Amino acid sequence: MLIMLRISKGVVMPQFWRKAAELIAESDVVNIHLPQFDAGILAWLARRKKVFSVLTYHCDLMMPPGLVNQISNKMVLWMNELAGKFCDVIVAYTEDYAKHSVFLPKFMPKVRIIQPPVELPEVSAAEVTVFKQNWNAEERFPVVGMACRLAADKGAEILLGALPRVLEAHPNACVFFAGPYDNVLGERAYYERLKPLLEPYIARGQWKFLGSLPPVEMSKFYRTIDLLTMPSLNRTDAFGLVQIEAMMNGRPVVASNLPGIRVPVQRHEMGAIATIGDSADLAEKLIQVIGDLHPGENGAKTSEIKAFYEPEKIAAAYEALFEEYDVKGTH
Repeated sequence: MLIMLRISKGVVMPQFWRKAAELIAESDVVNIHLPQFDAGILAWLARRKKVFSVLTYHCDLMMPPGLVNQISNKMVLWMNELAGKFCDVIVAYTEDYAKHSVFLPKFMPKVRIIQPPVELPEVSAAEVTVFKQNWNAEERFPVVGMACRLAADKGAEILLGALPRVLEAHPNACVFFAGPYDNVLGERAYYERLKPLLEPYIARGQWKFLGSLPPVEMSKFYRTIDLLTMPSLNRTDAFGLVQIEAMMNGRPVVASNLPGIRVPVQRHEMGAIATIGDSADLAEKLIQVIGDLHPGENGAKTSEIKAFYEPEKIAAAYEALFEEYDVKGTH
């Protein structure tokens, strides 16, 4: 669909609402993902057409400083409020996040908790060996993984601040960063600010940017790292699917003590929770988890975790939701 204009991290697509109206008229259920500027219009269209609408709430919106960003933030929040009023049901990933969100508590009677589906392609030991040879020929240990885009809310600088202490305890340690880093929309200034801090570690092979990886390569990534960290700084992260992907591959996680983000570690007892924005505490929690690493011991847990987030199981939860509201297919 044609993008006419980009505003901060959003886009303006003039044909979107017309096309959405056509699709809503042909549908029995509309699934709207928040936060997004168009949400209020879409939920209103669904209500007008008497089509059952489900909002999937991914996270609270917290735009960076700046006049344009703050105006955009208020506009999207306003449209989210309209969507909450017009929709039939709102799906959140965890009760923890639902209670602490700036949006969800206003609509708690409509909120249902359904886990996200998570699955990754299977890869062979031989494929993982090749990946390790390409990225870790020096056989560095431990390898701390981080999987996200390089953005101000993800807390890469907190990991950078923790790295000297981790290297003091484990001189052969290394960070593998999987995800876009130098061309992230709206985050160029953040990358430029971190670049001088990153360069010494990159030069010594202690920090490696792997770039954006397709799903098969991500499976190899998780099998190559020893643990994952998610040092997020605010509620723009609400769960962290990468945590589940890492745990599915037997890798523990050190995550921030944020609503929703802390749930996978607590639920599956694989890793540790670190104080938000505290490099010293993150370092100690990483060192603690590294000290507890025992390859292969999480086999039983990984099977349980895969079953917990199995797409068929999540689909069944949505089907039960539709039955609860007597949603019947008419098309």
